Amino acid sequence: MSHPFRLILACAVACLASCAPSKPPRTTDAARREVVARLASSTEPSILFIGNSYSFGVPRALRAEAAKRGRALHAGLLAKSGWTLAKHAADPATTTMLRQRRWDVVVLQEQSRIPCNPWRRAFSMRPAVKDLAARVREAGAVPVLYQTWGRRDRFETMNSGVRKGYHQISRSQGGMLVVPVGDAWENEVAAGRKSMLFLPDGSHPSPYGNTITARTFARVFWD
Repeated sequence: MSHPFRLILACAVACLASCAPSKPPRTTDAARREVVARLASSTEPSILFIGNSYSFGVPRALRAEAAKRGRALHAGLLAKSGWTLAKHAADPATTTMLRQRRWDVVVLQEQSRIPCNPWRRAFSMRPAVKDLAARVREAGAVPVLYQTWGRRDRFETMNSGVRKGYHQISRSQGGMLVVPVGDAWENEVAAGRKSMLFLPDGSHPSPYGNTITARTFARVFWD
């Protein structure tokens, strides 16, 4: 089989997979129980966020949500503007950070457009998540996926695609927990608060957007 034909066949398979029904993984409940139990086992659990600028404000906001619940929390961040998970997987700093301390949970956040792009999801996001999740497990932590949101000007369409993409990646990894931040943003949009979620660029989260994101993590992790 020629190389061009193999590439076309692989791309066709990826596109067909992207058309499959997008249902939450059946093992999500088991994955959530694992995360909840892990966080409950420590008086000050450690959570590391690996991603890009969509994650910049989340650790601080999550510490505030934890404090409201009377919980101590160490929240770390390894994020660079515009980075993909593939870049983090190839960066030695990622391994260094994973070994820096005993993390309980490591949150993986992909570049915003990739989850709803079938080819990039199949050939960039999926292998990167597989690689990173294995290293997270080797470091003794539990990997979690951070489902982001659609851009303000095409929110509904993009948000649906992002959700579908994260759930497909979760299934490919045996049912990794997906924290449905994009769903929480969708509820805010339905309530008429879309403008409050975004910075003027229509992409990045405002302080209010970070609060909604952190509340979603807190509800999944502790409520």
